[in-house]
Amino acid sequence: MAKGSRTIRVHREAHPSPSLGQPSSAPLPCYGLAPQLARVMADLQDQMKQAVAAAAVEQIRDGMVVGLGSGSTAALMIQGLGAKLKRGELRDIVGVTTSFQGEVLAAELGIPLQSLNAVDRIDLAIDGADEVDPSFQLIKGGGACHVQEKLVAVRAKRFVVVVDSTKLVDTLNLGFLLPVEVLPGAWRQVKGQLGEMGGDAQLRMAVRKAGPVVTDQGNLVLDVKFPGGINDPEALEKAINNLPGVLENGLFVNLTDQVLVGEIVDGMPGVRDLVKR
Repeated sequence: MAKGSRTIRVHREAHPSPSLGQPSSAPLPCYGLAPQLARVMADLQDQMKQAVAAAAVEQIRDGMVVGLGSGSTAALMIQGLGAKLKRGELRDIVGVTTSFQGEVLAAELGIPLQSLNAVDRIDLAIDGADEVDPSFQLIKGGGACHVQEKLVAVRAKRFVVVVDSTKLVDTLNLGFLLPVEVLPGAWRQVKGQLGEMGGDAQLRMAVRKAGPVVTDQGNLVLDVKFPGGINDPEALEKAINNLPGVLENGLFVNLTDQVLVGEIVDGMPGVRDLVKR
């Protein structure tokens, strides 16, 4: 563990942790190993997400206006906040969501909501990330919500990022493509300009509908890969946003105050307060 890091133990109902290294009394056929390993890894990642989401909710205090992020880990945080409100452990909370998905979930849980324009402050924003580098620079936008997410993060007095340990990287964009939201009539032009900057940009296509992904703002998303990754996030964020037709990109530069990392320590889920380098 890095010097200055601290691990926050999250107490939950005990259950045996799956072991990847212990021999089984009954040998498994080879064809069964891959699905079982996938289930084990998925369970471990879920435990990490649950732990870090619970730790983030503990930072919320009565009377706060809270930015509610998007994605799977943020959804667990929203569920935890809803549970504490229902039990009366928190009062006078107002949420500002960063996606339609988050708005639906928060409303179902009875969390009072306001729009970004209706609040005079955001005390704390909690959100996930697709990649986090050692300087706390982020790539976000896997769910195509990065425009509203960045608006909320910039507005917040404190911006806390919650991730599991798989999201930590040394260099951004080596493993996750950079999302760039563009006006529908400009996507091909912007694609060409990104190519001139050295980026390989592809229009993000939808999975359960014909055609491209459409954002909550009615725009399209280009996913961009830069050879060798992104070594100067601050300069690239500005350069991309200066292209005509670009609304916003998924680089979150110099916005993050704290990164909480869910991890498995000695077979139990814990949370590490990451040290910025």
